[in-house]
Amino acid sequence: MSTHEDTDRPDAVEDAEPDSGAGPGGAAVLQSQIAAEQHALDTFYARLDQVRQHTEAELDSIRMQRAGGNPQNRSERDSMATLFENRLAQLNAVENRLCFGRLDLRDDERRYIGRIGLADGEQTRLLVDWRAQAAEPFYQATAANPGDVVLRRHLVTSGRAVTGIEDDVLDLDALSNDQRSRLGGEGALLAALSAQRTGRMSDIVATIQAEQDTVIRAGHTGVLVVEGGPGTGKTAVALHRAAYLLYAHRERLSRSGVLVVGPSPVFMRYIDRVLPSLGETGVVMLTAGELFPGVRAHVHDAPHGARLKGDLRMVQTIAGAIADRQRVPDAPVRINLDGSRIELTAQAVRAARDRARRTGKPHNVARVGFAKDLLNHLADLVGASLGAHLSPEDRAVVIADLRSDVDVRRAINLAWMPITPQDLVDRLLSDPRRLASSSPWLSEEDIEALIRPRGTDFTVEDVPLLDEAAEQLGEDPSAAQAEADRAAAQRAEDLNYARAVVSMTGTAGLVSTDMLADRFAGDSVTESLSERAAVDRTWAFGHVVVDEAQECSPMMWRLLGRRNPARSMTVVGDLAQTRSAASP
Repeated sequence: MSTHEDTDRPDAVEDAEPDSGAGPGGAAVLQSQIAAEQHALDTFYARLDQVRQHTEAELDSIRMQRAGGNPQNRSERDSMATLFENRLAQLNAVENRLCFGRLDLRDDERRYIGRIGLADGEQTRLLVDWRAQAAEPFYQATAANPGDVVLRRHLVTSGRAVTGIEDDVLDLDALSNDQRSRLGGEGALLAALSAQRTGRMSDIVATIQAEQDTVIRAGHTGVLVVEGGPGTGKTAVALHRAAYLLYAHRERLSRSGVLVVGPSPVFMRYIDRVLPSLGETGVVMLTAGELFPGVRAHVHDAPHGARLKGDLRMVQTIAGAIADRQRVPDAPVRINLDGSRIELTAQAVRAARDRARRTGKPHNVARVGFAKDLLNHLADLVGASLGAHLSPEDRAVVIADLRSDVDVRRAINLAWMPITPQDLVDRLLSDPRRLASSSPWLSEEDIEALIRPRGTDFTVEDVPLLDEAAEQLGEDPSAAQAEADRAAAQRAEDLNYARAVVSMTGTAGLVSTDMLADRFAGDSVTESLSERAAVDRTWAFGHVVVDEAQECSPMMWRLLGRRNPARSMTVVGDLAQTRSAASP
């Protein structure tokens, strides 16, 4: 793919000659290079628009097809529709930062690197997918091991406009004086300083880059710790490592994704600028205060409270708070079921509670067995009050009656109420007696540092507590069933409405009720992996990058361990810069 083969292709654009009055890195040179790159970018976006239009047309065609009553035909149509929906979602996701880099090679070949690969109508490559083997040098080439790369250019874009360029010169000797005059950013500075740089300085720069390259390409298993002071480039190295792992292990990571955890929203914007290739659908970027779905905490606790919340003994505190919500009544609960007078004794509740606890299941999950145990016990009492042994059919009827009885439901809920993590933590931190009961290790001064008004917004240090609570509570099966019932009812309503529309419009031969109901429900919108992972607390990521790791408390590390059971992590930090009272 030579720059001299085809002047109609973006990688064959002749760089504009710099203004004779502008030196290296001057404004005239920069503007001429930006104009040249803008021409290339315009070509890429024009092709992207064409591919989008073609994909949309294919999808519309499939949606309009009659699938008939054959389940196999419907399945094939839906599979093809999903394929094009996914492709369209990918094409829409790369609207920003479509192209972010360029490689100039020794043989005069020029490769533009982007978030997806693009080819023209004759299948001539226009843009190289950053995950492709041809893009590997963009991440791996260094001054110590440049391979065939002479120049690596980073393109800074806003929307569809090129706003800046940054050049990394990997082999300055391979550039002509004319090429040197066209460099931008730090590359221009490197060229200007090169004439006065000693050989020893070059060796130092090359050694640093070689060490960084070793870190970037290290194996993905285990925990890799990158420690260094401010300005050492450790964060940039970690992010390039994440990009490399996504390329080298894309088959595995494309299914599980990568989680990047930073200290603040400002850091996340930094990532977005420094490494636009991480804007893939397989990457989730969150601050420490956003690691629990539904919570966006940016405020920190005071040092004393932050240190306490980060202590691993909070695991026992959460467990104690949950155990305190598994209650035995002080007095028997009297129940009148269709004339049968029975009592639910404290002894029966305690026995059912102990059996449920012995299962080792989380609170909300174990509650199902606890409730069934008590309902069966009460059914036995009903049978005894009637002086008869209940048949399986009669027992089922009695249990159904007991389950719907207000007094029975109240008694079971008071003994073992389903709890959400938010409610547990909120009540725990707003009630000194609850906190003291579940935390024998806390002093009065500690409790005072933790207590706050009920309903206070969660802090960053609360996030690991919420996650711990969610782990020990488990999902509420009744809530999940209620959501499934709601979805089924909504689907039935959408189908009924679709049938009425088809009947009124006389379009039965053109569109099916299932297809129309799907459109009403918005099922054609396909969520990306990162969107699904960001809202799923139990998602297991293939790799996790943690910046400012010295700020993480033991409880935060416990949370991160759940997000990455395989313990494949890149941990970046500087122990000398620890600021958080919650960190060890």
